[in-house]
Amino acid sequence: MVLFSACSSFYEVSQEFNHEFEQGDIDQALSTLQNDKQYSKTNTKFLYYLNNGLLLSMKGQYEESNKFFERAYLFGEDYKVNYAAEAASYFTNPMITVYRGEDHEHLLPLYYKAINFLKMSRYEEALVECNRLNIRLQQLSDKYKSPDKFQRDAFIHNLMGIIYQTTGDWNNAFIAYRNAYEIYEEDYIRLFGVKAPEQLKHDLLVSAWRTGFQEEFDLYKEKFGWQDFRISPSEAELVFFWHNGLGPVKDEWNMNFVIDHNRDNAVVFTNEGMGMQFPYDVDSDEKTELKDIEIIRVAVPKYVERPEYFTSASIVMSDSVYPLQLAEDINRIAFRSLQDRMVLELSKSLLRAALKKAAEQGARKEDKGFGAVIGLINAMTEKADTRNWQTLPHSISYARIPMKEGSNTLNFNLNTPEGDNVEHSFTYQVKSGQTLFHTFTSLESLPVRRY
Repeated sequence: MVLFSACSSFYEVSQEFNHEFEQGDIDQALSTLQNDKQYSKTNTKFLYYLNNGLLLSMKGQYEESNKFFERAYLFGEDYKVNYAAEAASYFTNPMITVYRGEDHEHLLPLYYKAINFLKMSRYEEALVECNRLNIRLQQLSDKYKSPDKFQRDAFIHNLMGIIYQTTGDWNNAFIAYRNAYEIYEEDYIRLFGVKAPEQLKHDLLVSAWRTGFQEEFDLYKEKFGWQDFRISPSEAELVFFWHNGLGPVKDEWNMNFVIDHNRDNAVVFTNEGMGMQFPYDVDSDEKTELKDIEIIRVAVPKYVERPEYFTSASIVMSDSVYPLQLAEDINRIAFRSLQDRMVLELSKSLLRAALKKAAEQGARKEDKGFGAVIGLINAMTEKADTRNWQTLPHSISYARIPMKEGSNTLNFNLNTPEGDNVEHSFTYQVKSGQTLFHTFTSLESLPVRRY
């Protein structure tokens, strides 16, 4: 049982909660979460806040949801490295450290908070989340300088534009939409294969027109090839977000490295199959400790995809069809974020494994039995950090639907590649000039895809 626990991923040791959530039993999943020993630990409190916030939002308890998302936001603001725990992790594994979260896991709580406020028609509070999102985006851009890393979030800029437009701030809406479009074109197509949604292009033109930016309006109209574009005012609008499927979960994989000792004041860890080399400067004592080690095994994190069951969706209302357009591929962003820091992960894993192996070798010289015990402990504790926000959707798509004052009924159609169709009907009571917000979550997914 101890060995199984040591080898299990965070997803596996939280299996009860994950199963209930994936089956759509949100009430029971929330109860299990709040009594789950894995989530009650100090080092996973960030994930505890995030999962509570998301489940409560799905239940329509927006005030309570935002309290947990606010705690998650403050965690990111106040996080400080515990250097003692970091040092100890080199002799055990990184699971003992406080989980600090991936970059996208610090942006999306503010997305959920803003959506919660919009559903409650509390637009000023949603604008506060806009400002916070802008600060987080600037921090992300400052953190990474390479254009090949995920450093700009197009969807978050798009969301900011939607919020500004809802409040009638057309100038800031135009700026946010323009930023979003540029990031889709410059980053998202290249990194994730995601193009700018047609709805974003439409909103960019409308905001340019509303702001009086005739030159920009004509420029983008020509760029999009929409020469016949006309603005058609509507009495009211619905912005419909589709949270589709389940995001990836973290697992681990093991890699073997050969150690080259034939360099002065350095050792080199090499995996020829992967084309990887990691040189480390060492002093004479450290070189002596490592001299008997030829091969070393390390555990590193990897993502496992949970492929989408539904691959497209549309809204039908008054004989008009509005396709849901992909705006954020969370699955691909997660994979990319981990890839961007894989060199750092490998470096830390190699150092951890080398220190543990050196301790084992030293113990064997003193007492073979004790050395064997150390070896067993090392094998049990060699583990990658497999924690992540596992209740996120695989992707987020959206559509903007024009509505009339009074009662409006629409059909939301979900489709699979095999031609299966699931239909949901929604009715809204709308006031003139109002913008409504709706989120729909489909938790269905295909069996995990391992790479």
